[in-house]
Amino acid sequence: MMTRAYREIYLGKAQSTLGDAFDYAVNACGIAGDIFVGLFISSEVCRRMENGEPAVLAGKSGIEIACEVVRETTGEELPGETKACFARTAEYWIGWAVAYYQWYSGRRYSEIFDAIPFEEMRGLYPALHEADISKFTDVADKALRERFPETNLRRIRSIYGCTQSELSELSGVSLRSIQMYEQRNKDINKAAADTLYRLAKALGCLMEDLLER
Repeated sequence: MMTRAYREIYLGKAQSTLGDAFDYAVNACGIAGDIFVGLFISSEVCRRMENGEPAVLAGKSGIEIACEVVRETTGEELPGETKACFARTAEYWIGWAVAYYQWYSGRRYSEIFDAIPFEEMRGLYPALHEADISKFTDVADKALRERFPETNLRRIRSIYGCTQSELSELSGVSLRSIQMYEQRNKDINKAAADTLYRLAKALGCLMEDLLER
């Protein structure tokens, strides 16, 4: 069974909160969608949401999230008006759908928006906003596979700057196993916890970062 980003009990609130944050930033404050995405994914708020912190997922409104993102990344203050928004705009749907997919896949928000930029997501709104969320996850899965065709192990190893042989020496995991994981001839999601731990420790990443979603 796939490991979700955090407990499902927080999912609905996380979706509505991020939806409200995107709607408020774009439609009430006039921030371009792609600009707000850039601010969001570079913020500590984003990291805390990815890590499943209840204080952020369920303890703040969307307006508070938007204000905190802008304050943290630019030093500027948004109006912070608290009027309710009952319209479900394209921007709201983008935040709502992306929050679901991040929970579902465990991917970083930066990876999701890298594979499907904000304007591309806006283009999906007419066809998908009334469809089951599984339709969006199918589209997102396909986009991410195309954007990141390499396995996470290979990608992270390349960023780290070591060969398969060097990783084998650093981690104690056999060269053949590393090769098979990177070629998808062995499923790294089924690897022993000790194997994942040693690979992650050698590469300076989280064990979850090596899993295929």
